Amino acid sequence: MKSLNAFAQKKQKGKWQLNLLKLLLVVIVLVCLYAFLYLQHDATQTDLGQRLQDSSWEHPLGTDHLGRDVLTRLLLGGQQTIGYSLFALLAALLVGIPIGLISGYKGGVVDRIFMRIADGFLAFPDTIVAIVLSGLLGPGIGNLMLAIVLVKWVNYARLVRSTVMLESKKDYILAARTNGLSSFSIIKKHIIPHIVGNVLVMASLDLGKIILLISSLSYIGLGAQPPVPEWGTMLNDSKAHFQSHPELMIYPGIAIVLVVLVSNMLGDYWRDRFDVKKEMQG
Repeated sequence: MKSLNAFAQKKQKGKWQLNLLKLLLVVIVLVCLYAFLYLQHDATQTDLGQRLQDSSWEHPLGTDHLGRDVLTRLLLGGQQTIGYSLFALLAALLVGIPIGLISGYKGGVVDRIFMRIADGFLAFPDTIVAIVLSGLLGPGIGNLMLAIVLVKWVNYARLVRSTVMLESKKDYILAARTNGLSSFSIIKKHIIPHIVGNVLVMASLDLGKIILLISSLSYIGLGAQPPVPEWGTMLNDSKAHFQSHPELMIYPGIAIVLVVLVSNMLGDYWRDRFDVKKEMQG
């Protein structure tokens, strides 16, 4: 009876999370569509005569210290922040997954070389390494994304490697090899399906981390550069006016929190969907 109650509670919780996640995703999609179709203002055009205006019909969220429409910059900033984060995450996946597959399946010298490289990257926290690399490469969103890819690919490679090594020792893989199935076919048909759930969970949770990383490093001047509308740069531009116009920092702050929340909820959903253990979230 207790097990049935626990299962029912887990199912109800999962349904509630999924409905809330769908609602938040719909809101984000609608916001993006609005940004593409209906924005009437230039996000970079300054008008000092309209600086620090309150909310109005023409400027629903007011204007900033240079007279730029805050709503326009907020929505386009979301496209910048989320778009760059997704691109960096995809690049990290494209680098990390093949390396993890080859290292875990082949083993030997290839695996030892990978482990030494991975140990070097994992000796320091991701944020510290990203800051150092961004500082060495120079300010700019392109260099920041390269630094994030160099930091994040290791986590996916290690996750995939551990999964491949675990699956490769099982009887059905040994039977497939005995029957003459090629390594490519074994990886494609038998191993990749086992890594999908783990990778989706880690990627969903990493998306929020990458958004925070891009925003925070843009805030200190290592990411997107003004006048590009990006949430981190918006926070930096508005800090001098926080006491008189706190909403200029509150709007991008709420946007960052909302998107990171959706990312974490998506990760929780995939974890429950694929029954991935918490310790494999990386």
